[in-house]
This record gives sequence, C-alpha cells and structure tokens, in this order.
Amino acid sequence: MRIVLSFIFIVLLWSTTPLAIKWSAEGSSFIFSVTARMCIGLICTLFMLLAMRQRLLWHGKAKQTYFAVAVQIYGAMMAVYWSAQFIPSGWISVIFGLTPFITAVLSALWLKERSLSWDKLLAYTLGITGLTVMFHSALHISYNTAIGVFGVLFATFLQAFSAVWVKLIHAKLPAITQVTGGLLFAVPFYLVTWWLIDGTLPNTLPISSTLSILYLGLIATPIGFALYYYILTHLPATRVALITLISPVLALLLGHYLNKEALTLEIAIGSGLILCALIMQSFVGQIRHFKT
Repeated sequence: MRIVLSFIFIVLLWSTTPLAIKWSAEGSSFIFSVTARMCIGLICTLFMLLAMRQRLLWHGKAKQTYFAVAVQIYGAMMAVYWSAQFIPSGWISVIFGLTPFITAVLSALWLKERSLSWDKLLAYTLGITGLTVMFHSALHISYNTAIGVFGVLFATFLQAFSAVWVKLIHAKLPAITQVTGGLLFAVPFYLVTWWLIDGTLPNTLPISSTLSILYLGLIATPIGFALYYYILTHLPATRVALITLISPVLALLLGHYLNKEALTLEIAIGSGLILCALIMQSFVGQIRHFKT
C-alpha cells in the first residue's frame, strides 16, 4: 500500500512540477531558480535524515549511488530548467513520457532485462512518431522552441540513465539517503555553475516565483525524489518509469488552464501518440503474461 500511495503522490508532483519550474524562473535567471531549489532541498533532506536518525554511508557502492543520483539531480534538472525558457510547461511532462522507452532500452542493454519485445518495439515507434509530431509543431513556433524540445529529450535520457545506473549498483540504500547523497554531490556543481553564468541575486521576485521555488525546494525535491528512489528500490526500472503515463495529461491541462498555454490539434495528436505508446507498453505485456 505504501508503494501505491508513493506512486500516486509522485504522479501528482510530476504533473505540477513543470508549471512550477516555468513560474519559478520568472523575475530571475533559470540557473538561480534551480540552484535555490536544490539548496533548499538539500537543507530539507539533511533535516529529514536527522529526524529519522539516519546517517549517510560512505562505502564504495554508496558513493557510486550518490554520483549516479547526481547525474539526474544536476544534469537532467539543469537541462529541464534551461529548456523551460523556450517551451510550454506541459510539453516537458509529455516529452518525459518517453522515459519508459529509453529506460527499457538501457535496461535491456545494461541490466539484461527482457524489455524489448515486438509489442514494445511497436510502442517505441508510436512514441517516436508522437515526439516527431511535437517537434514539427515546435518548428512552427520558433527555432528556440525546437531546441527546447531537444533539451528536455536529453534530460529524459539522463533521468533514465541515472535510474538504470542506480539499479545496477544495487547498494540497497534508503531512499532519503540516496537523495541527500545525490544533492551533496550536485549542489556544489549548481553553486559553481550559478556563480560562473549568473552570479547575481535578484532584487525582488514575483510571488508566483517565490512560492514555486519554495514548493519545488520544500516538497518536490526532498519528498518527490525520496519517494521516487523509494519505489525505484522496490520496483523494476521500467515499471517506475510508467509514472509518466498520467502526468503528461494533467500537466498539459494545468499549463493550458493556469498558464494560458496553447493546446493545438498537432500538440494533442503528438501527445496522444506518446500516451498510446505508454499504454501499449504498460498493458500488452501484462495481458500476454495473464494468458500464459
């Protein structure tokens, strides 16, 4: 039951996070907003460790896990925040819907999981077609929008890569320990990047930006990442990636109604193809297993 509730909570978090990312960078640079978020998140996770009377482990596998987690926390999140300048917030969640496909390929190559059957290859083809439609739509908007699509796609790859790497290391660390260790590795890189690229503090921030940074730092980072790595420890990497099945729909609707983002027929078709691919990947294998 705990895993099911964690799964639902992460879906809700991932549905609201893209819009919060978009709002958090209003009135400041994207690098300031993501750095502030991660610094707040690190402080929260350290307090959580103290409250739970857990300590960070520093053996070989633990350090490898922290570095693997930092690949997502720094690499993927940096790419997402940069890309959010150019694309609608809802698109972020839709493109992240491709995570199961990338995860399945990496799991098959790296973890030797049997995740590349004919039906899943068909699902991947549908997903790629949906991404192509969305990229075509982005080209109609601007060149920067198309670049933003590629940026989120790169972040999606890094997230899948990080998840599979954590599974491969198999250090059996508590989720909060993984997140805190990953943040300890990632935050110094954020601070150095902020100093080199920006290095200035905004004089004032809009209330929407301030609340978004606090939401992302206090809830999405410590609780969201902790629950993500909690279920990653207990479920196969491909099953964890299916969190992206519902999030894109909710994120598109939130972006449309709360941020006045366009929801054209082309975007709906591209998103629909990706979601159909996710549904096919999720249920065809289960139906085949049930029949046998």
